[in-house]
Amino acid sequence: MKKLRPIMFAGTGSEVGKSVIATAFCRIFLQDGYRPAPFKAQNMSLNSYATAEDLEIGRAQAVQAEAARLECHTDMNPLLLKPASDQMCQVVLNGRPVGNQSAGEYFGRERREDLRREVCAAFDRLEGLYNPIVMEGAGSLAEINLREADLVNMSMAMHAGARVILVADIDRGGVFASVYGSVMLLTPRERQYLAGVLINKFRGDMRLFEPGVKMLEELCHVPVLGVIPYYDDIYVEEEDSVSLRYKSRHATAQGDGRVNVAVVSLAHMSNYTDFDVMERDRRVHLYYTDRAEEIRKADVILIPGTKNTLYDLSELRRTGAARSISDAHSAGAAVIGICGGYQMMGLEVSDPYGMEGDLERLPGLGLLPVVTRIGDVKLSRQASFSFLPSGGDCAQGYEIHMGQTWPEPGTAPSPLNRLESGAGEGFFLNSRCFGSYMHGMLDNKAIVDYVLAPYAGKVSAGNGEAFDHASFKDRQYDRLADHVRSHVDMQRIYNILSV
Repeated sequence: MKKLRPIMFAGTGSEVGKSVIATAFCRIFLQDGYRPAPFKAQNMSLNSYATAEDLEIGRAQAVQAEAARLECHTDMNPLLLKPASDQMCQVVLNGRPVGNQSAGEYFGRERREDLRREVCAAFDRLEGLYNPIVMEGAGSLAEINLREADLVNMSMAMHAGARVILVADIDRGGVFASVYGSVMLLTPRERQYLAGVLINKFRGDMRLFEPGVKMLEELCHVPVLGVIPYYDDIYVEEEDSVSLRYKSRHATAQGDGRVNVAVVSLAHMSNYTDFDVMERDRRVHLYYTDRAEEIRKADVILIPGTKNTLYDLSELRRTGAARSISDAHSAGAAVIGICGGYQMMGLEVSDPYGMEGDLERLPGLGLLPVVTRIGDVKLSRQASFSFLPSGGDCAQGYEIHMGQTWPEPGTAPSPLNRLESGAGEGFFLNSRCFGSYMHGMLDNKAIVDYVLAPYAGKVSAGNGEAFDHASFKDRQYDRLADHVRSHVDMQRIYNILSV
């Protein structure tokens, strides 16, 4: 295939849909016979994923790689920032944590130049293997106060020689000002890389916006390459905050012939994609909540991962959610913890190195006879395992955590999972109380069936079919690609990338 220039989708701001647009183009280029790969120099997210090399990247780039039918690699997201508080982030470089930094430390000149060399080297390696590279910016491409420190937007586009497409969200309003302002704040050199504009999330009669397209082109002197209608029937993972805000709208139990599954909302929740399969299962009504009364109504309570176990555990106690989890469990609800949620379910969580902040030790929820210590070394790995040591089909998942968890003294190990190495993982108390470090565990049909089995009597006729997540996701990538392709000028985009 003909070599194409890299393409970058940058935004007028955060949450305009850059990530999903980049995902769509990964699948479009694949459909058209190319071998695309995603790239985002710097990502800030609590949603991460373990690569086949047992390293960590942002979940969005793992999704984009999946759309391109590639194994994800740290070169696709060499720099990942995982917020630990409003002021501090864990910095993950080339898949490995290199420490916690404040914003002031992170934006320091000397450190930034080291990071710039690393992210540029990652891009160069990737470009030698794939065609084209589908790049994603971060936030707004016109953060002029951070221009000298920029690693992910225009400075990265210039290093890559990329053609930049500015993505604007018309649904939030102010699209003319945001596009015009973004373009005008670019330097003359930066504007040379700007190839066009995409208007995203349009609602209503497209004909009414045709004069607006011409106005934007005349004002900004760049073409509008497409106007993409809003959709609510294509399911592809989006940015953390967008997706979670949508899920929170449904934060209530239902009595409609399905099993009520409550995911406990945490301030530092990570990897909430652990519950996507259950959310699509016709047998399940899944909702996110931190309200005690809604937790008590659940048949199954899922405690998710978190970037700050001790802080979120203290908040569960302060709000009364911890008591509601215990009350619901005593009344017959199942409680399952994953990663940080597993740690919370034990007798105690300690942080002797201060990895998460000032809290050194807290009692856990007391549901499992285990204790956890937060360490100073992060474990990231993909894993094959059998659920419950007695046997069963091989399941898939991944681990990303800094803590270690053991049975309390005098308690025998009771592993939930058996790894390929033979080592046990997690703790199984009974069918209604267990925990694991294994992200993606609930993507496996046999495990979901096991979790729901005690509540099968609640499932009404017509809701009994299980859910094939893998084929569902692949269909959604094709649907997303078809939707975007039908509303952008692909021939013009190919011409732009061929220059």
